[in-house]
Amino acid sequence: MADRTEQVKTSGKSIWFRCPQSETCGGCQLLKLPYSAQLRKKQEWVESLLSAYGSVQPIIGMENPKHYRNKVHAVFALDRARKPVSGVYAAGTHHVVPVRHCLIENEKADQIIASIVDLLPSFPWSIYNEHTHRGLLRHVVVRVSETTSQVMVTLVTTSLEYPQQERFAEQLLRLHPDIATIVLNANPRQTSAVLGTQEKVIYGPGYIEDLLCGKRFRISSRSFYQVNSRQTEILYNTAIDLCQLTGNETILDAYCGTGTIGICASDRAKQIIGVEINGKAVADAKINAEINQVKNAAFHTGDAGDFIVRLAAKNTLPGLVIMDPPRSGCSDLFLNTVCSMSPKKLLYISCNPESLARDLQSVLSRHYHVDAIIPVDMFPGTQHVETVCLLTHS
Repeated sequence: MADRTEQVKTSGKSIWFRCPQSETCGGCQLLKLPYSAQLRKKQEWVESLLSAYGSVQPIIGMENPKHYRNKVHAVFALDRARKPVSGVYAAGTHHVVPVRHCLIENEKADQIIASIVDLLPSFPWSIYNEHTHRGLLRHVVVRVSETTSQVMVTLVTTSLEYPQQERFAEQLLRLHPDIATIVLNANPRQTSAVLGTQEKVIYGPGYIEDLLCGKRFRISSRSFYQVNSRQTEILYNTAIDLCQLTGNETILDAYCGTGTIGICASDRAKQIIGVEINGKAVADAKINAEINQVKNAAFHTGDAGDFIVRLAAKNTLPGLVIMDPPRSGCSDLFLNTVCSMSPKKLLYISCNPESLARDLQSVLSRHYHVDAIIPVDMFPGTQHVETVCLLTHS
């Protein structure tokens, strides 16, 4: 099991760190490159896809591009000696690569997971076997807030009923007293999904809180929350500043998730209307609005395309539509209906420049032009890149 990293130097100057798991894990495709070379590669990729639609500004990188993931997921398995280990699936497989330290994961989270593995032999808990579908412990998910220092541990099991839960929590808390809450999540299904739908809190309130753009957000075990908080604040501020809000706008926050960007923009707008297909995320968004005393935001459960059709039928015309879709991009129904409403501005936050390029072809044929394209590196070491694109109606 690899448990150290090796610093790489060129001309006496440190440029990056070599990960001993990179060959077997496959999660960080660009880890061998110096960070400056990673940024160049991502810049070139975005330009190759989007420069036909507008000038691509220089990518915004991280000041410290290591240990940025505030959410760390590990799989439990048994090694050849039948001892418990934790790690990640090798790319494209369900073979578990044991990991004790990761260059992109929060270091505190890695320490907690290592402690959990060390505690397991003292408890009568079996490790889940994906081939036989027998066993108890499947995964662990640790979330850490860098701003509040709160930590949440979620153990994923096949059942909520098993012995010595409280003793385990006591021993883990003795090792890591900064853990704010411990949650059990039951996932008995034969599925690649990590979390199930049933939960039990065995310590603490069942959630942690994080600060983002001056707002406080509650994060539960199944909440969607950006995994790179430091860079998310830069992403959101960049996106909101681009819009040059006057305070009179009605903003439609499509694919709103837990309401983070809408709530962050609420001080500069007249009204925020959020829509999200995940009902649990919408419930979190409503709680987050209450926590921040945001009175001008309303969040709705539903498909973004269907919802905006209903808005159009009511002649409710937002001045700005924020689109933050999944990697597959926006649906044709959504784009066609948005463009038919002719909002003055469209803010597209994309996690996949390929689907963004496809969607821009549709939007630009509807009397919109690109004002700005700004890549943001949310995931150093990997091939993924986020892109902010602002469009204005002609």
